[in-house]
Amino acid sequence: MLTVSPATEATPEVVAAVARLLPLLSRTAPAPSAAQVAEIVSSPATTLFLARDGEDGSIVGTLTLAIFRLPSGIRAWIEDVIVAEEVRGQGCGEALSRAALEAAARSGARTVELTSRPSREAANRLYQRIGFVRRDTNVYRYELTS
Repeated sequence: MLTVSPATEATPEVVAAVARLLPLLSRTAPAPSAAQVAEIVSSPATTLFLARDGEDGSIVGTLTLAIFRLPSGIRAWIEDVIVAEEVRGQGCGEALSRAALEAAARSGARTVELTSRPSREAANRLYQRIGFVRRDTNVYRYELTS
C-alpha cells in the first residue's frame, strides 16, 4: 500500500530521496541541493508529490506538478515522475499521477500536459490508460548551456 502527499518542507529525508531517485530519470542531471529542493517545495508554482511505502514509510516515488497562469488560462504540467525500481508495476506512478491530476483540477487548470520518452514504454502505457491522449505536436528544445 502506498500513500501520496505533497511535500510540505525540504527535510533531509526528502532531499536524500530526490538525490537517490533522480538518477533513475536522468544520468546527467545533478542532484538538487537542499536549498533547491526547498525552493521547489515552497514555490506556489510547483508541488512536489511524494509516494511513500505503506510498510516502512520510505519515499519510493516523486512527481513535480507545475501550475501557472497564462493569458489563455491556468495550465498544469507534470514533470520528473520517478518511481523506485523495487516498486515499479505496483501502482506508484498511477497514484502520483492521479494526485497531480486532482490538484490541477482543484487549481482550475483546463489541461495537464506531460512528455515521456518513447523508450519509457510502461510509463507511456500508464499515461494512456489513465486518460492522457497523445498529441500531434512538435516539441522543441533550445539548449541554453553546454
